[in-house]
Amino acid sequence: MRDQHPAPDSSARRLTTKETAELLGVKPETVYAYVSRGQLSSRREPGGRASTFDAAEVEALARRNRRETAGGSASPGQDLSVRTRITLIDGDRYYYRGVDATELAAHHSYEEVAEWLWTGRMERGAAFAAPKATVSVARRAVDALPEHTTPTDRLRVATIAAAAEDPLRFDLSEEAVLGTARVLIPTLVAALPQQHRRGPDDGPLAHRLWRRLTGIEPTDAALRVLDTALALLVDHDLAASTLAVRVAASARAHAYAAVSAGLGALEGPLHGASSGLAHRLLLDVLDQGTAVPVIADELRAGRRIPGLGHRLYQGEDPRARVLFDLLKDIPRAQPALLAARDIVATTARHAPLHANVDLALAVFTASCGMPATAGETIFAVARTAGWIAHTLEEYGERPLRMRPSGHYVGPRPPQPLPE
Repeated sequence: MRDQHPAPDSSARRLTTKETAELLGVKPETVYAYVSRGQLSSRREPGGRASTFDAAEVEALARRNRRETAGGSASPGQDLSVRTRITLIDGDRYYYRGVDATELAAHHSYEEVAEWLWTGRMERGAAFAAPKATVSVARRAVDALPEHTTPTDRLRVATIAAAAEDPLRFDLSEEAVLGTARVLIPTLVAALPQQHRRGPDDGPLAHRLWRRLTGIEPTDAALRVLDTALALLVDHDLAASTLAVRVAASARAHAYAAVSAGLGALEGPLHGASSGLAHRLLLDVLDQGTAVPVIADELRAGRRIPGLGHRLYQGEDPRARVLFDLLKDIPRAQPALLAARDIVATTARHAPLHANVDLALAVFTASCGMPATAGETIFAVARTAGWIAHTLEEYGERPLRMRPSGHYVGPRPPQPLPE
């Protein structure tokens, strides 16, 4: 996220991110949510590596938060806390059920990682397959959509069609939901239109998904990147789409409906669609031959630079780091890798931002002849497994607990009847 730069005031006392978080009573990463909403301004000190905050501004915000909390509402920056055993993000690393997620992705397939997330057991050789009848229904529904339909729209329609085909969808037992997951994920992939029609449409899920993303013949190295990306993206704590899934599951919506809620939230430009923005930025840099004019145009237009920064990581996104290392083994990816490094280096002159997974996905999709929407498709297919894990976990909680109370700030009644 790009810092906002107020006029320097040498007399103003400055606070570090940690000190600011302590005053506000939030996590350090949440401080930047206040910046993004314009409630706090930050400044990078000359020669410094981290942003600082005006003490008076922070103290005023803390007082306002305390007043609102006393009035019965949570402060704007306060995180909703949900107990979970699925994913832990700690420092610049993240873990699935206590195991380093990057290590899991390096040594296990997407299907195996999904099973681990669901059950806590490693199912070697796990493979997902869907009944022909379910795939046929989903394909017919997707084929009826307009040509310009987005991949996420197609996945949402395929989810609804698969639900309509399943008379047992209202069975919320763990066994039934896991059965749904193992059918739904391959159905989503099979329902997407094929770009590569040569060869059999079977094998590991990553191989089947490749055929929907590009017409280029895959190499073993490229398929490994795709499978690893799927495994790395399975879950990431309570992202916006995952929270939407848990709200639906709290109301005891069936698993298909919970996944559909996640797909709806995913389509926002600040979530799943971010990789498409990074893809287009990367193509512009490749076309220009340098990142400088492209980054300058973005900043001049007041836009954030896609593919950079993450509110949960101080350094480089660990998912990006893994994918960048794997992409080095793909010769055709080298120009895009160099362009990505140029983007990071150019932006670092103005803000201490590191690459995130969206930029790594952009390198992969741009260098493998995939459309800008391919990253969002990969993200959605991968995250479906995580949504199922959170759905199952939420089914074990008190129903309808995801029901906050609104803090009404409108005109006080009684008001006259409008004419």
